Amino acid sequence: MRYLPLFIAAVLTGLISLPARADFHVFACEPEWTALARTFMPDAHFTTATSYLQDPHYIEARPSLIAAMSRADIAVCTGASLEAGWLPALLQRAGNTDIQPGQPGLFFAADHAQLFAPHDHVDRSMGDVHPEGNPHVHLSPDQLPNIAKALAERLGAMRPDNSADIFARYIKWRVNWNFHSANWQERAKALQGRSLVIQHTGFGYLLRWLGIDATMDLEPKPGLPPSASHLNQLLADPRLEDAAAILIASHQNQKPAQWLSAQTRKPILVLPGTVTDDSKTDTLAELISEIINRLESAMPEVANGSL
Repeated sequence: MRYLPLFIAAVLTGLISLPARADFHVFACEPEWTALARTFMPDAHFTTATSYLQDPHYIEARPSLIAAMSRADIAVCTGASLEAGWLPALLQRAGNTDIQPGQPGLFFAADHAQLFAPHDHVDRSMGDVHPEGNPHVHLSPDQLPNIAKALAERLGAMRPDNSADIFARYIKWRVNWNFHSANWQERAKALQGRSLVIQHTGFGYLLRWLGIDATMDLEPKPGLPPSASHLNQLLADPRLEDAAAILIASHQNQKPAQWLSAQTRKPILVLPGTVTDDSKTDTLAELISEIINRLESAMPEVANGSL
């Protein structure tokens, strides 16, 4: 809450004047970065390359995205090799010299975070492993403020005439984020020590922050589709008895989770891995709140307050 006086001062001095910035074009690789950048520059033009129903690892560099990238003032992406399969080709075809590696117009969120589980050595036998670490940092309550601050600073530097407004909006965002984070921390007390079956590590940062064990994975290796043999190994895993539910993202194939659920009667939680157009999950704060709501609903003893 230490940012509240700054925000109030910004309002009183007329910093939040909401000037039109329709001439500024933002290209976001994932919906979470559209939502965050729009918080700071709500009147800019936005193009989002992916949706919550798509796997951000695998996107086609289609003509509409090339055109959007060619006119973008800034591209906001995750980095840490998440978009390695399609972003380099998109940047090359767009031919926008302001949005290239090392230029201010290319912003990687992962550059402003401490990633979990980096690897000194990566080869194909390990599956879809990122050497920099888990790139799905947008669901990290502790990491997002650093990323948001860095993004606000970058936008302000690119539009100095609008920097005061951007900073004021960042302060407002940070106050709101701190409020939500305090609520999440209180609710996490009842979730600590519980366990889930997951598919991939998309929710990994949030689950670790909540104290939930998510070491049982439907994928035999990161990025590899669940196989019958691996699912049978999971079924024989004694830890499975303690798992409260099976958690998968909206873009993932539900059949492996459905098979395991049929064998164990564990509920399946299908949740968006990023923000959506639904008002319940259209910002990162609302998304995290909804994920926690659904986790609590899958654990009746938590929801009923008996723990």
